[in-house]
Amino acid sequence: MDATTRHEFRVLLQAQRDELLAGVGASERLLDAIREARADTPADDEHDPEGGTMSAEWSRAEGLLEGVQRELAELDAALARLGDGTYGVCTGCGSAIPLERLRVRPAAQECVACASAPSRARR
Repeated sequence: MDATTRHEFRVLLQAQRDELLAGVGASERLLDAIREARADTPADDEHDPEGGTMSAEWSRAEGLLEGVQRELAELDAALARLGDGTYGVCTGCGSAIPLERLRVRPAAQECVACASAPSRARR
């Protein structure tokens, strides 16, 4: 991978990372708001006739935050691979990951064949 292409992917990965960091902040603010609301309401919100429960909202917000944190870890790992020269090399077979795939999924660690291999579905 030449210097221009490495720069392209560094910019792409960093932009996605910055966007996700904003998502972490939004998720954390949502969790804080739910914590505050829970402190102001009775402990039993499971039978609220008005709709969804705070427990359900809490669970949803936690899931969103976990997903964003997982994506951040994937982007950080991709940036580390970019730094050590292994970015764009499939961790499954060692072949080059096509640039088109990396442009769609910049944090991809595997080529399409390895990512879609039947043994991967069992992991």
